[in-house]
Amino acid sequence: MTFTTLRWRLFGTLSLMYILVYFYRVSLAVVSSDVSRDLDLTPEQLGNLAGVLFYVYAVAQIPLGPLIDRIGPRLVISGCGLLTTLGGLLFAQAGSLATAMAGRVLIGIGTAAVLMATFTIFSHWYTRQEFGRISGLMVAAGNLGNLAGTAPLAFAVGFLGWRSSFLVIALLQGVVTLLIFLKVQDRPSQPLEPEHGELLEKPGLWEAWGVIARDRSFWLLAAIAFCWYGNYLAVQGLWGGPFLMQVIGLSREGAGQMLMWTSVGFIAGSMLTDRIAQQVFHSYSRTLLAGQLCLVLLMSGFLGWLPLLPHWLLAVYFLAIGLTVSSGVMIYPIIRASVPVAMVGTGLTSLNFFVLMGAAVAQQGMGLVLASQGGYTLAGFRAAFSLPVVGLVLACLLFLFARNCPAGTAVRQ
Repeated sequence: MTFTTLRWRLFGTLSLMYILVYFYRVSLAVVSSDVSRDLDLTPEQLGNLAGVLFYVYAVAQIPLGPLIDRIGPRLVISGCGLLTTLGGLLFAQAGSLATAMAGRVLIGIGTAAVLMATFTIFSHWYTRQEFGRISGLMVAAGNLGNLAGTAPLAFAVGFLGWRSSFLVIALLQGVVTLLIFLKVQDRPSQPLEPEHGELLEKPGLWEAWGVIARDRSFWLLAAIAFCWYGNYLAVQGLWGGPFLMQVIGLSREGAGQMLMWTSVGFIAGSMLTDRIAQQVFHSYSRTLLAGQLCLVLLMSGFLGWLPLLPHWLLAVYFLAIGLTVSSGVMIYPIIRASVPVAMVGTGLTSLNFFVLMGAAVAQQGMGLVLASQGGYTLAGFRAAFSLPVVGLVLACLLFLFARNCPAGTAVRQ
């Protein structure tokens, strides 16, 4: 088997796991009404159920980064995959909010390591110049889980019910976890690029965090990452579905179809962002900032003008949101270029902590605002969506002071 074939087999196997991660992140938007009815949830409780996965996911980044660097990403992914399987089974059988919460907590812990451990593996199997492209492709592949969590899930729920649908996903998770354990290698037998000896020495836990914490640009990148993913999951992960059903008047299936276009845009954009960074902006940082400013303009639709659009234009609108959201994947080559190779796992998970905290805070905070505004009203949704939108505006302004990261830059020595 050639080296190229080995790399694509590695990519394909890991992408199966990441597809399931994305499915769990967004699938609650489509089944929110079913879960709320079966478990008798208020909007605030539904927001808490959605947010808990991301809070746990975010906090789990803290120990997982050094763990990935120490014992290897394959074992970490495999162990976490077992937790995800158990959590999926528990959620599918939940008869109360407490049981559903427990299932989501296990899913949050189990899915927390997948992308960052995958990128750690890629840092050994792909060159520095290839990393931006392959990380974008992985995010694009993961968004197939977004697609599965929209219209296809709505169809499956109509046919099987939400519990049986999630049971099938949990069983599939177990199969993919076994495949990862048996087939994935942490690194090739020979390194692709010469590394200085000191880069191979694994830093201590506090030393690695200290290097990252002293970098002002890391905190500015963390702020924009927090708000980027908060806006995306506000739409795709939970509140986009209720908005489309309660304000626009779409059916569950119709809302799922609209959210599917966001996933399509994210997939397409993720495969193009590295090329745009290389050939248009010549910078990962400028590509990220330009995309986030466009996202602000589109997200402002939830504050007033989106209900005025004709239904035939809604698909174009949600496709455009997905395209602009995809600019956020630039955070990964930026952080990859900012830390030594021996600290890649810690650097990636430290940044990803803020990514997932953004999703958790946005979803739960919006649920609290909706509850205070009397439920699923147009005024309530406008007030709720103002939280992530205003946050992203402020983060973009702060990011103007971050260090520029040229496209294709080498990893820090």
